[in-house]
Parts: sequence; C-alpha cells; structure tokens
Amino acid sequence: MEPPGADTVVVRYGDMSTKSSRVRRGMEKRLVENIEALLADRGIDGDVERRPTRPLVWTDEPTAAAEAAADACGVVSTSTARTLPADPDSILDAMVETATAHYDGGSFAVNARRAGDSFPMDSEDLGREGGQAIWEAVEDEFEPEVDLDDPDFTVNVEVREDTAFLYLDQISGPGGLPLGTQRPVVALVSGGIDSPVAAYEIMRKGCPVLPVYVDLGEYGGPDHRARAVETVRTLGEYAPNFREPLRVVPGGETVELLAKNLEQGRMLAFRRFCLAVAEEVAFEEGAAGIVTGEAVGQKSSQTAQNLSVTDPITDLPVFRPLLTEDKNVITERAKEIGTFTDSTIPAGCNRFAPAQAETNARLDRLRDLEPDDLRERARDAVADLELVEP
Repeated sequence: MEPPGADTVVVRYGDMSTKSSRVRRGMEKRLVENIEALLADRGIDGDVERRPTRPLVWTDEPTAAAEAAADACGVVSTSTARTLPADPDSILDAMVETATAHYDGGSFAVNARRAGDSFPMDSEDLGREGGQAIWEAVEDEFEPEVDLDDPDFTVNVEVREDTAFLYLDQISGPGGLPLGTQRPVVALVSGGIDSPVAAYEIMRKGCPVLPVYVDLGEYGGPDHRARAVETVRTLGEYAPNFREPLRVVPGGETVELLAKNLEQGRMLAFRRFCLAVAEEVAFEEGAAGIVTGEAVGQKSSQTAQNLSVTDPITDLPVFRPLLTEDKNVITERAKEIGTFTDSTIPAGCNRFAPAQAETNARLDRLRDLEPDDLRERARDAVADLELVEP
C-alpha cells in the first residue's frame, strides 16, 4: 500500500550493519549494483542512491520497485515511501492525508522514529501528536480506535537529518548479505526440491553460485534435466547480474557402471562422483567450495555416517545450508522462492536407487567397492561438459 505522493523506496538491511565502516561501504556499493540489476532486468525505471543504513530507490513505480528490491540478497525489507521535509508540520499534514486516503475503520497506530537529536520532537511526542491529528481527521466519518500492539492500520515515519520518510507497509526481503560479497561456490543441482533451495540459501549469504547438473544418461532423461534447467532459471531471476549457465556434466557411463556393479553403496559412490565433478569445476572456475541440498537423515544416503564417507573425495569444503532442516520447511521454502513446481515434475530417476539402502557405510569398504578411476571419470566428464543457458 502506497501513501499518497509516494516517490521513493526505502531499503533496509541487517547483517551489513555489524560490519566495519570500510567493509560496510563496500557491501552497500554491491547492494546498490544488485538492486540496479534487478530493476533493469524487470524493466523498472529507477535511480538507486547509496545512503548509510537506508539505500533509496527514486522511481515513478514505487510498488514495483519495492518488490524488486526486496528480492535482493542482503535486504531485510523495503517500503514505498513519501519523502518529506524534516519539520513537524509537514509530517503531521502528510500523516493526516495518508490516513484520510487509506484508513477506513478498525484500530490504528502511529509508529515514529528519529535518528539524531536535531528534530525538535522526540519519537514519542511525534507519535502522540500524529495519532491525535489522525483521530481528529477521521472521527466525523467513524469512531477510530488506537491499538499500539496489534493495529489494523499503521502510519510509519522515520526522521533522518533533513528528510523524513512516511510509509505504510513493509515487504520482507531475504536478509543475509549482498550477492557478490563472498567467493563463488559450485552448486550441485539435481532438479529435486532440496538443491535449488540450498543454492538460494548460499546466495542469500553473499556467494554467487556456479550451477552443475550431472546428467544420469538413461537413468535420468530429458524431464530430469529440464527440472534442473528451470530451477536454475528461477534462481537467476534473483541475481540477473550473477546469472550463470547450467554446467551439464555427462555422467551416464559412470551411473550405468555403478548400477551394474554396485548394490550396497551405489548411491554413496555416485555422491562421491558428483562431489569430484564439482571439485573439478571449482578448480577451473576459482570457486571456494561446494554446496549441496543434503540434510541429515532425510535419505538413507544422508545419514550422519554416510555424509562422513562422501566428503573425503574432495579437499574443498562442502556447504550444506539445509543440514538440520525438516523436509516440510525445505518444501515451503521452495514454494516461496518459486522452484517447487519445476522440482516436482515426474522424471523417473528413482530407477537408479538400489533395492537395499546403505545407512552405515565405512569409507575403506566403499573405496574397495567403487571404481578405482572415479576421480579420473569425474575429470573426463567435466572436460565434456555442456553450458546450457537457462
């Protein structure tokens, strides 16, 4: 909901505020660039101004711009706002105008805050006088009710130096850190529900992702691959200036070999192959680690013991943002970010799963079972990878 005369978007961040002033300035610069990229990608005109703690977007399309900026990693929330001179009369008049336009019954509150002490009223006085002005403006139409704890309608105002910002609502953002303020990582994307969510979560902490899909050959098929392509496309909508092609690595020969020769430990050997593939890509691209969608105990291959035998195939850290999350939480997150529908297209890839699952593997035993040339196979497969623009 826009206040009358809305002309800007107020952007708020959280974790960035804990950084040193030098680091914070660099992150603010990156955040501004990322918001500019989102606006341009969605065809929204606007100029982004870097201000300490409160970047602004000046635009004639404040609602669309607020929604776009709220998708930027590092943003806690955004609001369409009306800018005002930092004087009491202008602010009180704008409160009344806003309430007259939008407040039509129920309870209301005024939430006022100020930064510094140059403004002649403190926050409590401004809120009290604003509430009184709104009451007097609407009392002939209906009987207003004040509720400071859970109001139906709230007028918010922030007073900063010589400018005040009046707004009504907040659009929640992902929080975290601006994308590009951390080193990139390789994201193993299977096309299922979990891996795109894990990739999004590591993006939310500032890491660009280099998506990798290991093609299962006859055990996967075009629908399985299409799921990965579409989920990567969706992730790219949150980061148009860091949009990466999907690296499709042919793994069909190795998958077929494992299916024919391994029963127990098959899925773990395949996971080790995928991690070796990701490591090869990371070395070529200068990535700092690997991210997967695994969660403890969610599948038989993801018991705590089994995770301990897959990681030794790589020297890179394996990041698992979903490690302790329940499946219903991950599923809801996938719906929120828009990857759920494409991740649930039936693909038939469960044919690769063995009849008997291994839940308590030993590393020495697994190494004896898996092909001796597993690393070489990964290296050769990466040499033949295909770049697919999502």
